[in-house]
Amino acid sequence: MISIANNFSKVRKIIHASCKAHHRPENAVQLLAVSKTRSAQQLVVLHQAGQLHFGENYLQEALDKQALLAKLPLIWHFIGPIQSNKTRAIAENFSWVHSVDRFKIAKRLSEQRPSHLPPINICLQVNISNEANKAGCSALECTGLLAQMSSLEHIKVRGLMAIPKATDNILEQRAAFSDMSHLLTQCRLQYPQLDTLSMGMSADMDPAIGQGATIIRVGTALFGPRDYSNKA
Repeated sequence: MISIANNFSKVRKIIHASCKAHHRPENAVQLLAVSKTRSAQQLVVLHQAGQLHFGENYLQEALDKQALLAKLPLIWHFIGPIQSNKTRAIAENFSWVHSVDRFKIAKRLSEQRPSHLPPINICLQVNISNEANKAGCSALECTGLLAQMSSLEHIKVRGLMAIPKATDNILEQRAAFSDMSHLLTQCRLQYPQLDTLSMGMSADMDPAIGQGATIIRVGTALFGPRDYSNKA
């Protein structure tokens, strides 16, 4: 558990150094801790070190942890694939959803968002590398979907999210993130309120930050190698 706190400090230093190197303010990038398969106690340790934002992929696992950690002021992001029969629980229990790529899902989230809660923050997921088996709309579909989603009452469209094709080649990483940055710039011509670019993970934080990421989703660099036997 001590290593989690140490890892958190290291990741924060990497983010700050990267922001400085790319001439961005230190507070320009939000760290989202990807906590799928991690135990509730591990999340407590990271929260005690100063982390507030946590991203979950698996709904039931997330709900179990939310129940255990209900007294902590954590901000929950859903970042996994969304099935239609899961939208109500997501709408009721999360502040952010990063993985919306269909109007049907956005509409259900809006309709099922409890009226006493603020609008749910939405990122439109883009399949920027055009991978056949990966979720996300195409870049060409973005403006049309944003137009539809922006009309919904109980969601707030914040920006775009992507998981580019995995590669160790930093030039390829940078190119994919650059494509996302340019796409957000184009979308903001019609929707200037968009302020979020969710991209970059443990292995490609620096090129993502260099190309304008405002949220980076980090798991392994914080928690260490994933243990799939942990589910709550």
